[in-house]
Amino acid sequence: MAWANDRGLILSNPCERPGKLYRSQRAESIWLADDEAALKAVAPPHLWLAFLLAVWTGQRQGDLLRLTWTAYDGQNIRLKQSKGGRRVNIPVGGELRTALDIAAKAKTAVTILTTTNGTPWTSDGFRTSWGKIVAKAKVSGLTFHDLRGTAVTRFALGGCSEAEIATFTGHSLKDVGAILDAHYLSRDSRMAESALMKREAHEAGTKVPN
Repeated sequence: MAWANDRGLILSNPCERPGKLYRSQRAESIWLADDEAALKAVAPPHLWLAFLLAVWTGQRQGDLLRLTWTAYDGQNIRLKQSKGGRRVNIPVGGELRTALDIAAKAKTAVTILTTTNGTPWTSDGFRTSWGKIVAKAKVSGLTFHDLRGTAVTRFALGGCSEAEIATFTGHSLKDVGAILDAHYLSRDSRMAESALMKREAHEAGTKVPN
């Protein structure tokens, strides 16, 4: 293609600068509050812990399945991402910390996430069990991977900057911006409402008294 394009035999090279494939498929795939509640109602603790880890850290499935107890010190999770080798230090709080502390008291394996038998997951085994519980919860059109984008979105809705989000998820600043711009925030009216509230609050505080 490049050879023909250079010689004017074709008008353009369709293989040149193809862009990112992920931009076309998952535009609306965000776990909403109703989806989360439906899953929580039916998920056993070991799978609910997987949900909490994903939605509060924004990490990939493979990295979470490999995550060992030595990576958690009671306050932070430290890991090296398998894709790109980026190291992230993730503060842990709230519901996730409570769930981790409970699970730590009954741990049966070196990994945090385990099967009902207390053994580490295989990728296929986890995918099968996750699919069954999602189906039982009657949540459709959403995958475990979508929790990574959901985490980015929820941090943004909470008022976090792109730099703050990147420290959690391990994305580059450019990728965080691309995710928010192309996939999620443009479709989430809550972000517009948040922007309006912040502007109104700011302008109310800067008005000159009559």
